[in-house]
Amino acid sequence: MRAVGRSVRTRLRDRVAASDPGLLRLTAGLRTVGAIALALAVLALAVGADVTHLVAGAMAAMVATFAIREKQPGRQAVTLALGLPVALASVSLSALLNSRVVVGDAFFVVLIFCAVYGRRFGDRGTALGLIGFQVYFISLFVGVKVSALPALWEAVAVAFACSAVVRFAVVPATPAGVLQRLRQAFRARLGQLVSAQIELLDAGPDEVGRALAHLRDGTARLHETALMIQSRLDEGTPDPATARLVQRRVADAEIAAERLGLLLLTARSAERADTLTLHLPGAPVPAVRRPSGSGEAGALLRRDLVALRALVMRPPAEARGTALSQLRNRLLGYRDEENLPEAPPAVQDAFRGVGETARAVMGLRTALDGPQDESDDTPATARSREELDAEDAAIEAEAAEPGAEEEEQTGLRRPTTRAAVQVAVGSSLAIVGGELLSSQRWYWAVLTCWIVFINTTSTGEILVKGYRRLLGTMLGVVAGIVLAGLVGNHTWTAFALVLLLVFAMFYSAPLSYTLMSFFVTAMLGLLYTLLHTYSLAVLVLRIEETALGAACGIIAAALVLPIHTDRRTNELLETVLERLTDVTEGAVDQLSGGYAADLLDKARDLDQALGDLRAATQPLTHPITPLRARRDSARYVVALLETCAYHARSLAATAELLPTHPSIAADPRLRGAVRRTVRNIGAISARVADEHAGTRVETGPSIASLLGHDTAGVPRYGRITDRVLRHLERLDEAVTGLARPLDVPVEAPGS
Repeated sequence: MRAVGRSVRTRLRDRVAASDPGLLRLTAGLRTVGAIALALAVLALAVGADVTHLVAGAMAAMVATFAIREKQPGRQAVTLALGLPVALASVSLSALLNSRVVVGDAFFVVLIFCAVYGRRFGDRGTALGLIGFQVYFISLFVGVKVSALPALWEAVAVAFACSAVVRFAVVPATPAGVLQRLRQAFRARLGQLVSAQIELLDAGPDEVGRALAHLRDGTARLHETALMIQSRLDEGTPDPATARLVQRRVADAEIAAERLGLLLLTARSAERADTLTLHLPGAPVPAVRRPSGSGEAGALLRRDLVALRALVMRPPAEARGTALSQLRNRLLGYRDEENLPEAPPAVQDAFRGVGETARAVMGLRTALDGPQDESDDTPATARSREELDAEDAAIEAEAAEPGAEEEEQTGLRRPTTRAAVQVAVGSSLAIVGGELLSSQRWYWAVLTCWIVFINTTSTGEILVKGYRRLLGTMLGVVAGIVLAGLVGNHTWTAFALVLLLVFAMFYSAPLSYTLMSFFVTAMLGLLYTLLHTYSLAVLVLRIEETALGAACGIIAAALVLPIHTDRRTNELLETVLERLTDVTEGAVDQLSGGYAADLLDKARDLDQALGDLRAATQPLTHPITPLRARRDSARYVVALLETCAYHARSLAATAELLPTHPSIAADPRLRGAVRRTVRNIGAISARVADEHAGTRVETGPSIASLLGHDTAGVPRYGRITDRVLRHLERLDEAVTGLARPLDVPVEAPGS
């Protein structure tokens, strides 16, 4: 029974870890709720504050908690300490200027400008600006007077102190601890991806589409977690060598798992699967060649995928034992040709993919959990372990050479300056319009205008964010009406519901901005009830002010120093193509015998640039967009770029094996064979930068034929040469495919 209970707890823990990598959302929710609850307890029991100051203290505790985004506890403490005088100054000025309408409004606009401009100074500048603005807003919300300032100072000070206690003592989160939880999340999501691959293998003809969608989702979620780990390595590891090792093993496991999914898709299809199928939602489902699980080889493949999932998911404390060693030895044996079962070539490739993924999992376990039991190793397992040890020994502890710094923009070209001017203009419009709607609640329009500019760049992004906030507000008003009616005059029941809504707000924020806005508005309905200012008219006014604020933000973004969505996406597309060139040239140069470079770092830079592009295209791909053809084209371009990034990552990972792997040898011919691909990337980039550029994409013989390589039959994925060629050819095809949606002419040699 104890083992069963432990197994249930393990599965539950893995499920939570996979749904919330690093428990970042859970931590944010618990910290904020804990800070508010502690502040309410201290203010009510020790200070005896009235309801107004309880509300102010609760809101100040929330601001002091969510505003700070730095990763190191020491830096968080400094920012929190600096935030207290900023908050006290902000609330004092709000009280002093409350009766001077024109001067107060002018100062509010200046404060908004400074708060947004402060983003150029990093996380600390962003946090202090956010604290200054939000505390000023709190003062307007509770209607603070000069005579009440001492009590409000006390409430704010208590709120900041409670936030510090919860952050550093009750719900602490060190960089090393967050990274450890992210590692657990990566392992859990890797196991989920293998489960999706089993589902694909089992799927019947009518179920392949759904199984393929699950495979796409699992691949994307695993990649997301790998990027999150990458962003935490510097702070969460003791030295550069450890960071490099973890980075390498996570990349190996991610690439091997994605390759295995492609091989299984090919084994289920009538022809070799296109890599794009894994990256393009709605891509045609490959024709199923045979029922799943038919034949002895199909049954063995399914059995081995289940064994692979067990290797991935088994906790470190339970990862020892003869049974698990036998599973590992069997899977690693597929890396030897003589151990492959009799099966069609595509199915044999899938077995090879299982063996390579098992090797990556073993390397990942060693990097994350320390040395493993070697007593039951077979010769195949011992050889794989020797390869991993040789790779680990080759990792240098030297820091990567700093890359070329991008030219810093100045004046109004600087993004933070432009955004500050835009939000100042938008807020001025919101103040004027908000005063016309209500002289008491005008600040809601200003708050919405401010919020739609946070973490947005282009006019399209602001439009989508404004729409989502308005939708969430409208739904939240309905919930607020219901909750206010249920609570009545029960003060502490209302505060308890506020805590639940705050937790839901922070837990859902990274998932859905609409959902977060819903919880915010529902919470405000309860706060109005506590302040005895609740009415249906107030909540309807909230919708009107929100719509006005969103409209003012959109007008300011469209007319004042605008950054149109097309321009923004083109700039990011150029960056992605530049990073793609860096990774491709670096990997091929190393595979051709050139100097070693930090290819995995370059690959992650490519992934980050692609993530920025994907976010920037959301206005183009949003379901409400009326431009259907443009939406499909944007999705297709992003999917092609994801395909390019996958093959570039695989080339980089293979190139980094070159110094230590006995089966890889440099081939100088690769450098010449890839020149066409690099030229085509440059041609596309030039056309994106200038639509009148006379550049063209060239087609020609396959890369394999340029090298004089015999590719008859199905490539053998156990041979590195064939794998490199396959990635180069797929990359070349994907780059050529980018030409059509981007309107770049394609021509054959000599035409």
